[in-house]
Amino acid sequence: MLEVILDTETTGLSTASNHKIVEIGCIELKDQIPTNKTFHTYLNPQRMVSEEAFKVHGYSDKFLSDKKVFSEIVEEFLNFIEGKKLIIHNAPFDLSFLDYELKLVNKKTINRKNIIDTLELARAKYPGAQNSLDALCKRFKIDNSKREKHSALVDCQLLKEIYINLLDQKEPKLDLESKDIADVKLSNDLYEIKNMKRKVIKISDEELE
Repeated sequence: MLEVILDTETTGLSTASNHKIVEIGCIELKDQIPTNKTFHTYLNPQRMVSEEAFKVHGYSDKFLSDKKVFSEIVEEFLNFIEGKKLIIHNAPFDLSFLDYELKLVNKKTINRKNIIDTLELARAKYPGAQNSLDALCKRFKIDNSKREKHSALVDCQLLKEIYINLLDQKEPKLDLESKDIADVKLSNDLYEIKNMKRKVIKISDEELE
């Protein structure tokens, strides 16, 4: 099964105030294992970044001024996520902005059947607890030291690890290592059994003599 970890950064908190997306990050997974396929872009929102948003992600109007606008990357973005489950933390926020941008360029909005909200998963698993990205990193002992400012791609990397933990699955690498260890143990056990059989046969032969 193909899934996409997705995150966005924006100029503000609400599309009602014409706030828009300034960054999209996506990481593709197959059966919870990264495929090394990513989609990442900064966007020129064609409006000013709010002071509050700038404090969060640090993307200035000057930095964003020469970036592509959403209409220039929309086809590549839609092709990347097509037919895949989207894993998003606090999905209603990101989806409201994505739908807003898609409507502005006359594209269909994102199908809600393809969404998994990790915030909802965390709330169900840890009711009443803090379930922000940082809080979940702390709970699962995930190193988030690179997250000095919010960044869509960095947050996707962290969310990938959080998602695996929320599903109660180990990192695929650890599973493979565990399998290798189990195979070695099985081989050793079979070797010991064969040796024991040889000893029994030898003893029986000696008794017959």
